[in-house]
Amino acid sequence: MPNMSPKKVEMPVQEPEVRIQNFEEVAIGYTPEMAKEEAERCLHCAHKPCVQGCPVNVNIPDFIQQVKEGDLEEAYRIISLTSSLPAVCGRVCPQESQCEKYCVRGIKTEAVAIGRLERFVADTHRKENDAPLERPISNGHKVAVVGAGPAGLTAAGDLAKMGYEVTVFEALHVAGGVLMYGIPEFRLPKEIVQAEIKHLEELGVDIVTNFVVGRSDTIDSLIDDGFEAIFIGSGAGLPNFMNMPGENLKGVYSANEFLTRINLMKAYVPGSPTPIQNPKRTVVIGGGNVAMDAARCARRLGSEVHIVYRRSLEELPARKEEVEHAMEEGIIFDLLCNPVQVIGDEEGWVKQVECVRMELGEPDASGRRRPIEIANSNFLIDADCMIMAIGTSPNPLIRHTTQGLEVNRRGCLIVDDQEMTSREGIYAGGDAVTGAATVISAMGAGKKGAQSIDAYIKARSNS
Repeated sequence: MPNMSPKKVEMPVQEPEVRIQNFEEVAIGYTPEMAKEEAERCLHCAHKPCVQGCPVNVNIPDFIQQVKEGDLEEAYRIISLTSSLPAVCGRVCPQESQCEKYCVRGIKTEAVAIGRLERFVADTHRKENDAPLERPISNGHKVAVVGAGPAGLTAAGDLAKMGYEVTVFEALHVAGGVLMYGIPEFRLPKEIVQAEIKHLEELGVDIVTNFVVGRSDTIDSLIDDGFEAIFIGSGAGLPNFMNMPGENLKGVYSANEFLTRINLMKAYVPGSPTPIQNPKRTVVIGGGNVAMDAARCARRLGSEVHIVYRRSLEELPARKEEVEHAMEEGIIFDLLCNPVQVIGDEEGWVKQVECVRMELGEPDASGRRRPIEIANSNFLIDADCMIMAIGTSPNPLIRHTTQGLEVNRRGCLIVDDQEMTSREGIYAGGDAVTGAATVISAMGAGKKGAQSIDAYIKARSNS
């Protein structure tokens, strides 16, 4: 008999007053008993609606069935058939708007905790049976991947499993992309990311770091070097600003810089070569997951933190769980507010952020109600640090150094329904195509790109 409890098995977490003193993972994870209890809530629907909501089409009911039966290695094998990064997806995917959104149990009660179960399976595998993977036999064809983030790593892994000789070119000194520099340790421990990357290397993927495509070498040069197809998964790492007065003051960061210093360079560790001054009052502009990550990092540095967002709580785009955790950690939400200028002190440091109050009007093109400024509603927030988390755009370097690559007005690469760009043999996916989006959607694009590259090279070989 299935477990008909209306609620998910609660995820154990660090208490707020404890976790704001460290960067350790907030969610502690299920025990085997908790995982089995939650797995028994799954009805194993014949039509599998949850799978339709997963961008990489994990066979969710079948892996959960194996958790019920206690065969966690088989559960991991099923997940790994379609997902290259299961331990990552179980932690950072927005399951509530994807697989769990379509769960039958979620119609009248809470959906099955698919993400928590995926995390449990992946973590158990890593701890108990993390044997090296067998390298597939080479098919003799070479493919290059630009960018070692979720899209690029997924494409590389899937192509390697098909027998391709894959080289990934990564601009930073470590592979992982946003998984390493963007998502904080307390949400995604970096040792887990590197363990997943190690599996790809075992499959034969060669990762070249400190290699900026467009500077170290060009797309055309890679083609001249014998790569038969290229997948561009370079992400969207160029931060957006509001162009308001005071944005050039000391103490103003893009969320990208702030999070990179925290996550990749450990700026919070005493003696760090790239420190961040210890902020006492931080203002974060934005309401997405990146804003939550930046705010929660600043809180762990000992700062009072305000999140300034121009719409209401109902329109806040961040994951519900992340918003709840931020509120538990004492972060202040200044909703229906918008910054208009940053005021500095005599030494050029941030001193205050001037904001205005907003009200919601009619829906705009996005379907959300448009924020409208309220006249004469200006007020000040004291601050010595401000973080801009209002989105990112693709870096223009690749398109400026590669002839024939078409982009849209936002600078994103244009691809067809097979992920091919306007240049034959050059494919792209993830944030470089969509703009900033989710990890799992980038992985889905990487998977599709790998399938299309495989079909393209086979077609050329047979012609």
